[in-house]
Amino acid sequence: MGGVSTSSLPTLPAAPAAGRPDVTARLRDALIGASFTADGLLELLGAPAYAALARSETVPALRATRGDTPLAVLVRLFLLQQPVPHARVADVVPVDACLESGWLVRVGSDEVAATVDVRPYGGPDGEDWFIVSDLGCSVGGAGGIGSRDEGVVLGVGGASTTLAGLTVRTPVASALDLGTGSGIQALHAVQHATRVTATDLNPRALHITALTLALSGAPAADLREGSLFEPLKQGETYDLIVSNPPFVISPGARLTYRDGGMGGDDLCRSVVQGAGELLNEGGFAQFLANWQHVEGEDWQDRLRSWVPRGCDAWVVQREVQDVTQYAELWLRDAGDHQGDPAEYQALYDAWLDEFEARKVRAVGFGWITLRRTGSAVPSVTVEEWPHPVEQPLGDTVRAHFERLDYLRANDDAALLEAHFRLAPEIIQEQVGLPGAEDPEHVVLRQHRGMRRATKVDTVGAGFAGVCDGSLSAGRILDAIAQLMGEDPVMLRDRTPAQIRLLVEQGFLEPA
Repeated sequence: MGGVSTSSLPTLPAAPAAGRPDVTARLRDALIGASFTADGLLELLGAPAYAALARSETVPALRATRGDTPLAVLVRLFLLQQPVPHARVADVVPVDACLESGWLVRVGSDEVAATVDVRPYGGPDGEDWFIVSDLGCSVGGAGGIGSRDEGVVLGVGGASTTLAGLTVRTPVASALDLGTGSGIQALHAVQHATRVTATDLNPRALHITALTLALSGAPAADLREGSLFEPLKQGETYDLIVSNPPFVISPGARLTYRDGGMGGDDLCRSVVQGAGELLNEGGFAQFLANWQHVEGEDWQDRLRSWVPRGCDAWVVQREVQDVTQYAELWLRDAGDHQGDPAEYQALYDAWLDEFEARKVRAVGFGWITLRRTGSAVPSVTVEEWPHPVEQPLGDTVRAHFERLDYLRANDDAALLEAHFRLAPEIIQEQVGLPGAEDPEHVVLRQHRGMRRATKVDTVGAGFAGVCDGSLSAGRILDAIAQLMGEDPVMLRDRTPAQIRLLVEQGFLEPA
């Protein structure tokens, strides 16, 4: 999440100098040479201690790094933020150059400490990347975020990796990372975009992003300070826009890293609506977002109203929390539950007052994908899918919109002339009472991507089962009609709707 509302920055340690690429390159070589990588970290700590870090529990990791190996030294220094003797660090990294450029500072008489969190992060093709963030702000860092002031720059978390996995990764000329934070989305984008622009209200976030890219050995991005779309120049457009914005719906904007600073879900709405005119034809915009469930209003209609003109959209609601659950989640995120009980109660009341005034009964969380289309009638799909999915989903997202194009271009007559094949790893389940001659219904289930399941009738199951691309849909239906003793004309008339649904949901692929 990147900041979007103005506030005074807290007193934070000086970040390393971005203008010393020589030192950054030497530090990167030293980190990789000591196996300070995602795989090396897991091997050293073991799965339980590695998982405990994500819960901000450091004791297992501290126990696992009591040795004196170069990797243990680096984990204590950059991930657990422990002071380490100068002489021991000098055996592993170019310590004097790191002190001079600000990666490290002297503490006590003979120890050094890190000025930033550095977390190893494995790229999608096995790259050794590093996400830089403020001390204690990485998942796997030493401490929780707590209620520190707004200028902190968070590291990579579950939301960041979810968006990275969702993003369509086709090669593009231009990409925009809106509210870049520590730069994880920009880091992914520079691998497949010729030009990457990253914006953030917080100048420290832009500095940290530059460090993330440099320490990961990645190309630089065009970093611009400002809120949301403000830093963009007139007429600039992009093939890809991504944003993990500060989407939390809260009273006021205490914490810029998470609170949008606008009323209700207006920030998410404005981000989605503003992206439409910045997309090139065929370009994608992908966001994480929260949205209100308002009394007397269909939440799906609310989301449809956000979709800008000229864009197809696919909105997936992954989770819904009632207002009390939602308030408690983010009060705990800020550490408010550990402070003065009266203050906690006052903050909790303020959240519920805000929701009550807006007639909000619950808050939804999910993904929004836009694609710029030249179609006269754009397609908008808004659905709820709380079930497990298989990340990364970028190819699944791209295929969804390709199937929309196919179905728009083919009427029912054309579908009957077309050839289809069953998508990989689809299984059929028959549901019914034990011992019954016939199942109550048949379910087709995907084991990849969205892992959807859909009920089909006997004709649909039979049709899908023989789709191998060799026969047209019409010929298959004629054969099924003969086997079932049905009128082939009537079967051809009523089945295309079911074929269309199976194609739309990814069970059938045009051959």
